[in-house]
Amino acid sequence: MALLEIRDLHVNIEDKEILKGVNLTVNEGEIHAIMGPNGNGKSTLAAVIAGNEKFKVTKGEIIYKGKDLLAMSIEERACEGIFLGFQYPVEIPGVSITNFMKTAINEQRKYKGLDPISAKDFLALMKEKAQIVELGSNLSGRSVNEGFSGGEKKKNEIFQMAMLQPSLSILDETDSGLDIDALRIVASGVNKIHSNNDAVVVITHYQRLLDYIVPDIVHILYEGKIVKSGDKDLAKVLEAKGYDWIRKEITE
Repeated sequence: MALLEIRDLHVNIEDKEILKGVNLTVNEGEIHAIMGPNGNGKSTLAAVIAGNEKFKVTKGEIIYKGKDLLAMSIEERACEGIFLGFQYPVEIPGVSITNFMKTAINEQRKYKGLDPISAKDFLALMKEKAQIVELGSNLSGRSVNEGFSGGEKKKNEIFQMAMLQPSLSILDETDSGLDIDALRIVASGVNKIHSNNDAVVVITHYQRLLDYIVPDIVHILYEGKIVKSGDKDLAKVLEAKGYDWIRKEITE
C-alpha cells in the first residue's frame, strides 16, 4: 500500500527553483535511500515533506495516507506520523529530554482522541526505547541535545523516533559526523524500529550507511529531479563511479 506519493513536485526558495518535478512513491514496509550531490534538493525534499514553510511549492502534490499532505500544518503532519531526523539536531536548553518526549507523545495522543499517557507507562516506554540506541539514563535527564556529542545527538534522534513510532521516518544525513561505533548503534536502532507497517527514507551521500540500513530502493536526485532508481546495488555503483557518471548518463 502506498504510504507516500509525490507527483511532479516543484519547489522554490527565494524565487530559485530547487525541486524541478520530483516523482516518488513509498510503500508501507519499504526503506528508500535518496543519494545525490550537495545542493541538488535532497534536504529540501525532506523539509517540504515535514512542512518547513520557508520552501514554496509551486506545482505538484504530496499524498500521505490518502490525504493531501500540503494542506496539513507542521503539527498535523507530526501527529499523523511523520518524523524528520535532522542532519544537525538543534539544542533546546532548559527542556529535559523526558519532558520533551512526554509532551510530544501526549500531543499525538490528544490528536488521536486518547487520554494522556500515565507516568508509569511513560517511564517504562522510556526505559525500553532507550536500550535500542544504548542511550544512558544520565542523558535522558539532560536538556535536549545540550552539550551532547555528535554521536549522542544522533542517538537521541533515533530514540525520539522509537518513542514516537512514526509511520514515515525521514533521516537526513543521519550518518554525518558519526564514527563507526555510533553509526552501527544508530543504524541498528533504525532497523529495530522499522516494521512492515511503516516506511523509512534515508538521505545520505555514502554507501557505508547502506551497509547497515539496507534499502529496498535507491534513488539518485540530481538537479532537482530523481533521475535514476534501482536496488541497493545502485548505491555501490554510485560509490565506485561517482556523480560524474550520473552527469554522463543524463547527457548521453
